[in-house]
Amino acid sequence: MTKRAISLTRSRPLRGLFFDAGNTLLQMNYAAIAAELRRHGIGVTPEAVARSEYRARVRLDPDLAPGASTEGRSVVGQYLRYILEGLGVEDEATIQAVTQWRRSYNRPVGIWNLPHPQAEAALRRAREAGLSVGVISNSNGSVRSILEETGLAAHLDFILDSAVVGVEKPDPRIFLMALGEARVEPEEAAYIGDLYSVDIVGARAAGLGGILLDPGGVWGERDCPLAQSLGEAVELALGG
Repeated sequence: MTKRAISLTRSRPLRGLFFDAGNTLLQMNYAAIAAELRRHGIGVTPEAVARSEYRARVRLDPDLAPGASTEGRSVVGQYLRYILEGLGVEDEATIQAVTQWRRSYNRPVGIWNLPHPQAEAALRRAREAGLSVGVISNSNGSVRSILEETGLAAHLDFILDSAVVGVEKPDPRIFLMALGEARVEPEEAAYIGDLYSVDIVGARAAGLGGILLDPGGVWGERDCPLAQSLGEAVELALGG
């Protein structure tokens, strides 16, 4: 089973396309992490951090049992640990030091503070196709501000932040809120995100099709379409 063999099936034309924020429209600041590691005598490139982060998503996914908040300190800490371990960082003192740095870095936005290089083009493509476009994000209340600062909010019809609306993915209620904002039915919408257990499972529970971002080609066989880039994900949603 490959991503080419799986496509979204809909009984109605696509009218709404919704996106995750972190690791989807917003990119982790890999350069900042690499710079912090260099302070601890560990020479890695931002590209190496990115490759490790792609693999860390897959390692983290089984930890996201129902009810486990992706915004919780333990989950975020485990995610960072997986990234560091993937870079060969096993010294516990270094892991704890980088964890403390991450907690204080660029608050309240944190390390997802850069627009994805393809984000604006992807949003423009969706809008030009006549779709209602929005964000559904598990966040700490800051996602709107960073989307506004990066200029991406101008291409969105709505932004749902879990800390603001009080519901967190994969709870289907937050996806149903998005359908209400877009005034579309579940079978008329699709969702693009980076975590299977949170984004794909949650979208499906609400009746939406889901596309999983896999920039590192590390997710293996999944029962959903996979896209190596944001642009490809939009084209898959559009039926390309």
